[in-house]
Amino acid sequence: MYKEFKEFISRGNVFDLAVAVMIGAAFSKIVESLVKDMMMPVIGILFGGVNFAGMSYRIKAEVIYYGAFIQALVDFFLVAASIFLMIKIFNRLRGKGDSYEIKAATQLEVLAEIREILKRMQDEKDDDLPAVKGRRTSIRFKKRD
Repeated sequence: MYKEFKEFISRGNVFDLAVAVMIGAAFSKIVESLVKDMMMPVIGILFGGVNFAGMSYRIKAEVIYYGAFIQALVDFFLVAASIFLMIKIFNRLRGKGDSYEIKAATQLEVLAEIREILKRMQDEKDDDLPAVKGRRTSIRFKKRD
């Protein structure tokens, strides 16, 4: 069990995941501050100084805080929009906006490419070996039923 755990931990993916979680935690604080300290006051001003979190409705002894729910919805949408915009800006700065087209290859093209690769590999091997007359490489493919 220790050996399996050691193999699991020594994979690169675990370290990448750990780094991503730590960066994500730090990034969430930035986004939370952006929404809470910068965007929500502006939204409050636009709605006439309304504090959504303080809105409530009383039914007998119970209080329904629908304002807190509205605040959570607004926070969610602002956080989602902020993350979207930050990622878009980050990708633009990194130059990830390039798109590539993938060409669909026919079986014949793929087989021809394989043949060329095998021919190059054989030529490389032939360079190391003394020349033998009549040496040939043949590839046979079985038809699947």
